[in-house]
Amino acid sequence: MSARTIDRRKLFKLFGASASLTLLPDFLGAMSAPAKDKNFIYCLNTATIREHNLGLVGELEAASAAGYDGVEIWMDTLQAYLDKGGKLADLRKRLNDLDLAVEGAIGFATWISNDDTQRKKAIEQLKKEMDLLAEIGCKRTAAPPAGETDKPGLDLRKAAERYRIILELGDKTGVVPHLELWGFSANLNKLGEVMFVAIESGHPSARVLLDNYHLYKGGSSIESLKLVNPYAVEVLHVNDYPANFPRATITDADRTYPGDGVSPIRDVLKALKSDSRPLVISLEVFNKEYYKQKASSVLSTGIDKMKNVTKNI
Repeated sequence: MSARTIDRRKLFKLFGASASLTLLPDFLGAMSAPAKDKNFIYCLNTATIREHNLGLVGELEAASAAGYDGVEIWMDTLQAYLDKGGKLADLRKRLNDLDLAVEGAIGFATWISNDDTQRKKAIEQLKKEMDLLAEIGCKRTAAPPAGETDKPGLDLRKAAERYRIILELGDKTGVVPHLELWGFSANLNKLGEVMFVAIESGHPSARVLLDNYHLYKGGSSIESLKLVNPYAVEVLHVNDYPANFPRATITDADRTYPGDGVSPIRDVLKALKSDSRPLVISLEVFNKEYYKQKASSVLSTGIDKMKNVTKNI
C-alpha cells in the first residue's frame, strides 16, 4: 500500500491528533522511500566515467541521479577538487544532500615497496589521504600492490608486516586499507596471496578487496572463494569480460557491464554474500566504448545490469 492510499483519518487515529502534524511528514517519506536491497549496496567506482571529465562533484551528482547508493572515488580526482578551491565540509554536505555514501577510495601509495625510502614516503602520503577521506565520512581505501607489480618474488611475510603498519594507521584515522588483488601484477595477483598477507598481518581490521575480472586475470579458482569467509570482503568490484580473451592478453579496458560476458559473476556474488551485512558491489570498468557514450546512459545501464545479476541471490 502506498502513502497516497492511506486514509488521513486513520493516520490521525494511529498517531493521535497532536502528534500527527509532526510525525506525518516523516511517516509519508518513509512510506514512499524505495526499499534498500538487504544483500547488496549498489556502488559506482568513478573510473567507470573517469574520461567523461565531470569533476568530482559532477561524478557524485551523476551517480546519485542514476540511483547508486554509494561511490568509490579516486584520490587524484579528490585532490583536483581541493586544488581548485573545493572544501571538504562543502563536499560532505553535498554528499549528504545527494544521500550518497563514499564507500571507498582508490589511491596508489606504494606502501608495499621493498625500497625503504619510497615506502616511508608512501606511508606519509597514505596518512594524508586517510585524513582527507575521514573528513568526508569515508571508512575504506584500497591498498593495491602498487610499486611491486613488475618483479615477482615479493616476500609475503614482509608484505604482511607492511600491511599491518598501514592497518594501524587506519586505527588512528578511522579509514581501513583493504588489501587489493591485482590480477596483472607480478605480486598479490592470486587469491591465496592476498589472503595469506591479510591473515598473517594479525590485525582484526584486515580485509581484502576483490574483483571478478582480476580473479580471472590472475588465474585464481572461483572454487577457492568457498574458503573465504565473507567477513573478509566488504567490497567487490563487479564487471564482466568477453569470451575468447586469454588471461595473458586481456586488459582492464576489455571489461564490460556485469552479465554481458562469460565471467561466473553470480557464483562470485553467492560465495561472498553475507547474511550479517550487505556486500558493497562497485561497478568498475574502463571500457573505451562506454567513455564515448553519455555518462548518464552508462550509469543507468550499469546499475540495471548490476541489479539483474543480483536477482534472487
